[in-house]
Amino acid sequence: MTHQDQSNAAFEAVQLLAENGFDGMAEAIAILLNEAMKLERQEYLGAGPYQRSEERRTHANGFKNKTVNSRLGQLELQVPQTRDSQFYPSALERGERSERALKLAIAEMYVQGISTRKVAKITAELCGLDVTSTQVSRAASLLGHELETWRNRPLGQVEYLVLDARYEKVRVDGSVRDCAVLMAVGILPDGHRSVLGVSVSLSEAEVHWRDFLQSLCARGMQGVRYIVSDDHSGLKAARQAVLPSAPWQRCQFHLAQNAMHYIPNISMRPKVAQEIRDIFDAKDHQDAAAELKRFVERYEKLAPKLATWAEQNIPEGLTVFQLPPKHRKRMRTTNMLERQNKEIKRRTRVATLFPNEQSVLRLITAVLVELSDEWETGMRYLTMNPTD
Repeated sequence: MTHQDQSNAAFEAVQLLAENGFDGMAEAIAILLNEAMKLERQEYLGAGPYQRSEERRTHANGFKNKTVNSRLGQLELQVPQTRDSQFYPSALERGERSERALKLAIAEMYVQGISTRKVAKITAELCGLDVTSTQVSRAASLLGHELETWRNRPLGQVEYLVLDARYEKVRVDGSVRDCAVLMAVGILPDGHRSVLGVSVSLSEAEVHWRDFLQSLCARGMQGVRYIVSDDHSGLKAARQAVLPSAPWQRCQFHLAQNAMHYIPNISMRPKVAQEIRDIFDAKDHQDAAAELKRFVERYEKLAPKLATWAEQNIPEGLTVFQLPPKHRKRMRTTNMLERQNKEIKRRTRVATLFPNEQSVLRLITAVLVELSDEWETGMRYLTMNPTD
């Protein structure tokens, strides 16, 4: 973009303001913002239009129309695109669905009279408009239908299944409860990750996990040949009832943390932690079992509770040795969901307290839709060749 282009944009914006006053503010801002986004794309590309450069990263790929609501009115924007699909203007929020869901969560708190002055301020800043119960209800209905369709979409072959849960504060029947958000991620036959489903319940009781897993199967999930999760009793019972033939891997990260509760002296922790890592890092199941045997013998007298616990529990963390060597490091824990949980936390901490279960489900679903889309269209998480 040339300096002349920038000058023309600025002149056009000023002319609009001169002719229409504040009535032309939205259109003027849109013009300036469109030009700013073009400049940002040019910087990202590493070259100007029709310019040859060794530093060029990729090429421009047109524009995508986008309407943004603001306190000045609707901004009609043209979002620059690139061929590698990795560029997005910093002035806009990449997570469109999750942004809408977050606004709704806060707005619901506001119209239901449970917000603080802080929440009211955030509502004004985020929504940019006066909020009424009718507006909130209509917006929630539209977005809720879209997200429910995604949650009920058909599934198919899933090679590996990762199960996890987190807790969010929700107002239920007039009191604040810690509600469980149950989540399932699958590794598909092509090696990509996909968020398979999400559900909100009052706890991680077996009945809730069972309903959740049964819903995945009802949507067509099949072929699961490996599951990794923590050792929650409700999840364990549900897994055994719904997917009894799939080998289960207990998350090694959680196992190592659990072991620390059985160490009699805090000074022993670094040594014990390293020895447990040595078991998990063995070259195969046979070597891991031998390492575990030596570990138990070493601590039978020094730390008998630790030895007993290790003998009974650590074998549940060795199922991963059934997988191809190239898959083991990524599939031995639930740590692959770390970014997923960070994205969820980044959103939910703004709301802090959700007005109902539907609100938290809507927001977290929106975050997961965006993350899953990124996973499914990005690089493969695992290479699923038969020789791996």
